[in-house]
Amino acid sequence: MSRPDVVPVRPGVPDLAQWIRPGDCVVCGQVAAEPLTLTRALVEQRERLGGVDVFVGTLFSDTFSPAKAEGLRFCSYGAMGRAASLASAGLLRIVPTHYSELEPAFASGMRPADVVLIQLAPSRAGRGLSFGLANDYVVAAARRARVVVAEINPDAPWTRGAEVPADLRIDLAVQAACAPLEIRSDAAAGELETRIARHLAEIIPDGATLQTGIGNLPDALLAGLAGHRELGLHSGLLGDRAIELIESGVVTNARKTIDAGITVTNLVGGSARARRHVDDNPAFEVRPAVYTHGAATLASIDRLWAINSVLEVDLSGQANAEMLGGVPRGGVGGLNDFVRGARHSAGGRAVLALPATTGDGRRSRIVPTLASATATVTRSDVDLVATEWGVADLRHCDLDERARRLIAIAAPQFRDALARAVREPES
Repeated sequence: MSRPDVVPVRPGVPDLAQWIRPGDCVVCGQVAAEPLTLTRALVEQRERLGGVDVFVGTLFSDTFSPAKAEGLRFCSYGAMGRAASLASAGLLRIVPTHYSELEPAFASGMRPADVVLIQLAPSRAGRGLSFGLANDYVVAAARRARVVVAEINPDAPWTRGAEVPADLRIDLAVQAACAPLEIRSDAAAGELETRIARHLAEIIPDGATLQTGIGNLPDALLAGLAGHRELGLHSGLLGDRAIELIESGVVTNARKTIDAGITVTNLVGGSARARRHVDDNPAFEVRPAVYTHGAATLASIDRLWAINSVLEVDLSGQANAEMLGGVPRGGVGGLNDFVRGARHSAGGRAVLALPATTGDGRRSRIVPTLASATATVTRSDVDLVATEWGVADLRHCDLDERARRLIAIAAPQFRDALARAVREPES
């Protein structure tokens, strides 16, 4: 074992059987911080490991596909990204935990972590290693793990706020065999996403601080804010579209009430462009989730607008972001952390965004009752709900008024049926 600033870096793919025991829980880095050299080795060597549990987060790679799952048992805080394919195959156990609680759960040992596979950026100018693209629960898991295997990736950015502390033990360090995973947003936003984004752009004020993610709807929203001024960013995950707004001068962070002048996030996605922007950038920090998702932090950011996607909303205002057709599709994640944080922010708002119908147009996503019986956001926490038909302000509305406002932003062909469901509830 070695201090992180002096650990020797070995070339080649490690023999993980020397470090992983049968029945171990292996925690892997997520999003663009997935240590691809190590996770691919885990899959390739799985038959020799004797059966292990693997805790994954949001997946954008195809490393852990169902076809490569034999001998591995998967667990996650949600079925986000490509983890949904594991859920569809019945191979993913879900821990419905708020994202802000994952870090303390691993730190306390309530969530097991025997072996941690993590990606790090190399030292710069006499400074130590950096966690680079993620400063998440994997760090807390590494502090308690029996074994920490680090992939040192020269193409990972050295990020402020994510410096590796000198007391973090690393047992094995290997040279990365490839650049970090690129999460591109090349596809143009569809008509529905653009219409939702247009409604939101009309009500988001100049000087607001935004929380959003990456994907078609967040991309459309950020693109629609090109005419705004002095926006700020404080988020769980940021990618290329956020970087475009920073570099164009729309995002200045100048009016943030904390971290003025600095973009703050927990995870960085995107392409090489994003990595170049965040690399050793004093105006960009990658902070732990206890900070980025912390209630006290979020409440102290004035005009915080939290914008997140959900799967369906019922006429009382409660929302499901976890299940679709009885199968996990999404998760709790940081949704409630930011919903509640924005509601406690002076001038802040929490937006739940969704298309008004399913992709085939056959079912409304504004529903009398949640089909999955899974309420991720309770009706007492709901604020604004947005579809391509408009924005419903539900805060402090009684249930009858909530139903009227939600029906008004449902797809027109379903409004009569929704109104009947209110008048004639099932006995």
